[in-house]
Amino acid sequence: MNIQGKTASEIFECVRSMIQARQLRAGDSLPPVRELAVALGVNRNTVASAYRRLVTSGIAFTQGRLGTIIRDPWRGGEQEGAAAETPLVDLADGNPNPAWLPDLGAALGARPYQPRLYGAPTVNPTLESHVRRWFAPDCPTPFEVDLTHGAVDAIERLLALELMAGDPVAVETPCFLSSINLLRNARLRALGVPVDGEGMQVEALEAALAQGARAVILTPRAHNPTGCSLSGKRARALSRVLARHPNVLVIVDDHFSLLSKHDYHSVLPRNAGRWALVRSFSKLLGPDIRVAAVASDASSARQLRQRLAPGTNWVSHLLQDVVEAAVTDPDNIRLLEGARADYVRRRQALEAALLAEGIACAGDGDGLNLWVPMPAGDREAAQALARVGWLVRHGDAFALGAPAGGLRITTARIEPEQCRRLAADLARILA
Repeated sequence: MNIQGKTASEIFECVRSMIQARQLRAGDSLPPVRELAVALGVNRNTVASAYRRLVTSGIAFTQGRLGTIIRDPWRGGEQEGAAAETPLVDLADGNPNPAWLPDLGAALGARPYQPRLYGAPTVNPTLESHVRRWFAPDCPTPFEVDLTHGAVDAIERLLALELMAGDPVAVETPCFLSSINLLRNARLRALGVPVDGEGMQVEALEAALAQGARAVILTPRAHNPTGCSLSGKRARALSRVLARHPNVLVIVDDHFSLLSKHDYHSVLPRNAGRWALVRSFSKLLGPDIRVAAVASDASSARQLRQRLAPGTNWVSHLLQDVVEAAVTDPDNIRLLEGARADYVRRRQALEAALLAEGIACAGDGDGLNLWVPMPAGDREAAQALARVGWLVRHGDAFALGAPAGGLRITTARIEPEQCRRLAADLARILA
């Protein structure tokens, strides 16, 4: 491997040129730092600096004792969604049940469309008032309200305002698929913080902040993939930790808020300097409604509005009209209550079927998915389930560093008889 250079910048550019010339390919390992330093006659810190820049730029990644490896720039992460033309029962898609999504055509026709032009306020005044009333009990005051093109868009914009490539971000592990992809694409460094039945673990968050995490992304309810929600006690403990780091950006992704069976417990301390609470409408109205409401401190809101300006990139007022009509319609409010109860019932049916077969799962969970912890063999278990007709996701998809170890099963449309058969099949596989 003919890597040349006397400075970190020269070594970096040489490796990049070798990749462009196909002399280095995805999966190739770079020489150990000490070995390359000796070969080039430079200080090992010079090579280490070049390698860090390669990792920060997304060109390479480190894998412990395996060293620094060239990344495949075209390799995307796994995405939510149904498998195309699969003959299997798809319990991997992460989708809501279409039966509980409201008729947005009716919402669209509920009021005449009013054209808006460049320079109009970016948020409909009536929708803003509705969001303010919804968020007020859960936010530090004062706060500002904005709309983005979905929750992931909100998080990506907020991180881009504050962080640079290579900055560390504390995030739950196992981790939501979109968060993994977002951090990878933004070339941010994920610091995995384990979760348990009460949410993000306190000591692990402290450790991530001690490692220099500049932002924290946290799910208060219906964590995906485990389904766990923060307890009040855990939220208060996390808040005390975050209070000691007031300059760290805290993003609370309350994606399942309107449908959750659990109360909301805030982790935002009174002295929070930079924070945002994000609530999406996609679980209630359907994934195609790319709208999320964001409450944040005034400084973050000012920066966010520069990227959602009334002359360039605001959220469509037509979409806002649909959302406003849908979330305030009495029939849809009743539909929401039915959806909440139905999601709980289906999840509990699978929990009961698994426990009857002696299979432990993340009980009393929330959301559209159920997590079956497996210290080892989750990939093999998922493959074995596929051979008998079931499509689920194994833990590798949600892992940050260490294996996640588990199966994620989407429960939004599962039927009682399917629960019993799936549990029996999984019990035979594990036996």
